[in-house]
Amino acid sequence: MFPFYLSHLRQAPYFIPGALGFHRSPHPIPILSRKLMSTATTRSNLSLPPPESDIPIFTTVASYREWRRKAFIENRSVGFVPTMGALHEGHLGLVRRSLSENDLTVLSIFVNPAQFAPHEDLETYPRTLERDLKVLAEQQVVASNSDMSSNSIPTLDSNQVKRPSAVFLPSVREMYPGGIEQEIVKQRGTFVEVTAYGEQMEGKSRPGFFRGVATVVTKLFNVIQPTNAYFGQKDIQQALLLRHMVTDLLLSHPSPDHLHIVPTARDPSDNLALSSRNAYLSPAGRKVAPTLYAALKAAEECWLAGERDRGGKNKNKKECVEIARALVERRIEEARDHGLDVEITLDYIEMNDAGTFEILDDSDTRSSRGNEAAPVILSGAMWVDRTRLIDNLLLGDFGTVVR
Repeated sequence: MFPFYLSHLRQAPYFIPGALGFHRSPHPIPILSRKLMSTATTRSNLSLPPPESDIPIFTTVASYREWRRKAFIENRSVGFVPTMGALHEGHLGLVRRSLSENDLTVLSIFVNPAQFAPHEDLETYPRTLERDLKVLAEQQVVASNSDMSSNSIPTLDSNQVKRPSAVFLPSVREMYPGGIEQEIVKQRGTFVEVTAYGEQMEGKSRPGFFRGVATVVTKLFNVIQPTNAYFGQKDIQQALLLRHMVTDLLLSHPSPDHLHIVPTARDPSDNLALSSRNAYLSPAGRKVAPTLYAALKAAEECWLAGERDRGGKNKNKKECVEIARALVERRIEEARDHGLDVEITLDYIEMNDAGTFEILDDSDTRSSRGNEAAPVILSGAMWVDRTRLIDNLLLGDFGTVVR
């Protein structure tokens, strides 16, 4: 953990001219509003002034671009961490990684309506803006001149304390000037789809989700113009899909090699993947939430350890997934036996090729794929009451994926 020195921060201005489908839920969430442009209740959607912050805040594309133009002129590298807010240590780890590798670091906070289905939790998604800005201002790294980018302007100090440089906090109207509907059939305008990469894993459970993600991230990349962008492995399909998108659209800010995927941040006590939606969990729900990770680890052990059945054959994909499913079932029974007031519902556990996203054949084994094959994404999703959790592990040589 890096030391925090709030006393060294000075007050900076904020600028006001004039953070990511369908899935089946065992507990449908009430729809509070679908008229996003007229009835949304978030601070940014109502264009209310943001809270005071030690970091410059930009609420419009025009004001941010003026700031970015100066960074271009000064040859400053810009790192970017897109978020939907409700920041946790996973987000902050991405921020610190950016601080250590770039001259300037920008974080966006935008709850993107295009990636929520009408029955999903857009209205109730955690929004903690004042807290987010406070913890963001506390982030810092000490970087020597040798850590700065090759285009950086030299400084007189041998070491430099680096803190977040800006927050992009747009409204829905700013990001979707023509308006946005949550139902895809009602949407009008320009949207981005990465075909053949968004229908598996999360895409199967949440049709249309990645259309919303690809669209908003394309917009954000166009506005922020980052040298480097940082995403967490927890959303591995999203991150790899965006890497494909950046490649196909010939984007230079960031280039594919500068879209970084950082290992999943976990609770050190039980390895639960950190997520903004963990705030939804009840005490009983929080207790059973690590079940998904335990199930994935069981499948990983089956796949990597070369476990052999009585016939002397390596366990195949089908058998490893069944081992994971069986563990979830046991945890459900244990929760019931211990009188925990919680409902666990497994959505899916699957194994996909990290290069193509294609589902592995049931008969595939680690040895049958060979050493030259792409890594395997072992992923899953699970409902704990009304909270949907996701997680994944990468099997094989994943150095080209997470970097």
